[in-house]
Amino acid sequence: MDEHELAGQRKLFGTNGIRGVVGRDMNVSLALGIGCAIGTLFKGEIVIGTDSRTSNEMLKNAVISGLLSTGCDVRDVGLAPTPSVQYSVAKSDASAGVVITASHNPPEFNGIKVIDSDGTELYFTKELEIEKIYFSKRYAEMSWDNVGKLVRDHSANERYAAGIKKLVDANEISRAKLKVVIDCANGVGGLVTPKLMSDFGVHVITLNAQPHGSFPGHPSEPTPENLVDLMNKVVAEGASFGIALDGDADRAIFIDEDGGYVTGDKSFAILAGYLCSKHPGSTVVSTVATSDCVSDMVRKYGGRIVQTRVGSPVVARKMMELGAIFGGEENGGLIYGRHQYCRDAAMTSALMAQAVAERGAFGALLRELPVYYQAKLKTECPNDKKKAVLQALISECAGKKVDLTDGVKVFEGDNWVIVRPSGTEPIFRVFSQSRTEEGAVQLANAYLERLKRIISSIS
Repeated sequence: MDEHELAGQRKLFGTNGIRGVVGRDMNVSLALGIGCAIGTLFKGEIVIGTDSRTSNEMLKNAVISGLLSTGCDVRDVGLAPTPSVQYSVAKSDASAGVVITASHNPPEFNGIKVIDSDGTELYFTKELEIEKIYFSKRYAEMSWDNVGKLVRDHSANERYAAGIKKLVDANEISRAKLKVVIDCANGVGGLVTPKLMSDFGVHVITLNAQPHGSFPGHPSEPTPENLVDLMNKVVAEGASFGIALDGDADRAIFIDEDGGYVTGDKSFAILAGYLCSKHPGSTVVSTVATSDCVSDMVRKYGGRIVQTRVGSPVVARKMMELGAIFGGEENGGLIYGRHQYCRDAAMTSALMAQAVAERGAFGALLRELPVYYQAKLKTECPNDKKKAVLQALISECAGKKVDLTDGVKVFEGDNWVIVRPSGTEPIFRVFSQSRTEEGAVQLANAYLERLKRIISSIS
């Protein structure tokens, strides 16, 4: 059984933890049981924090109760960006961490995300172990005199910010006299990133900086339609660039000085090239679905590119294995290995400020990037057909150059298309890349139709 099939056996955990609508899929009973299961598996001290959602305290306290009942000590860091909780885990003797967050999902959602002892997102094999304990109800329940202890930690975000400050040149950033508009999406990023940038001498203007569980400013996913106010504010203020954070501040999307939305693959490419120019010979890890603008910039500045399956935990673990300096995906989730092996919007924002301070205007950095276009499509497919569909597609592509790292990636001249099954939904995703927008769309559509034909032919 391959990893996609194993991951598909999870009943509760998805791509980023357990998520659901509060009061329906996500409730106190589930949170209590999952807390018991996590405590039974990990033991020791567990760090816990939350994003700004209205249901955060309710679910956090249920998880804490479960953890304490199994004898785990709990350190509650309160409202904190997900990477801040991960930093607290990685820089301590904690056995694991828990974040109550649903990231960019609407406010009625919430979730439970588990962090491993090294600060990385928990791998799916351990998620399966938690589920096994949860469904069996075989919890390590302690006697009254052996339950865990709860402590409150109010300095986690300060320690996290201090760790970032050690890794950038604050004097260089300050001399550049940057002006930056930061849209915090009423999430927990507002507790760290604006002050961090201000401490670097940046003139900071904030939007939606007050944490609020209903995300009144705009939905917390940093898409172009949600960032119109930020784009306009960057232009109106004559800012150097803008930063948009998602709800739990592990991803950052940038706006250029002309108010243009910068896709995540481009910010990834800018920073990958910048870091390789400062540290020649360094390794950068991306996924097989990432735009070639990233690999082109890495090679241009003397670095080495390594590609993995899709998923930030996969990228992070490959970075740890290789000692890579940088990695990530095209969604704005970028990982700086010298800080910690997880997606981190505040660290990404600090690196971008330093890159602009040292190398010139944001727009100039963008213009250096090679131009590629991508198209993304999907189609439904029953989970029990996925393996046969992939085998049929591989057979049809005999004679072509293919990469089987994650699904099937087919190279068509200078273009490519990747067809991969979702690990959590009954669908296939189709990503294509071309030097022209028309070429990307045509390639994606051609393989989507081929995929649909294969699916319909398999009984």
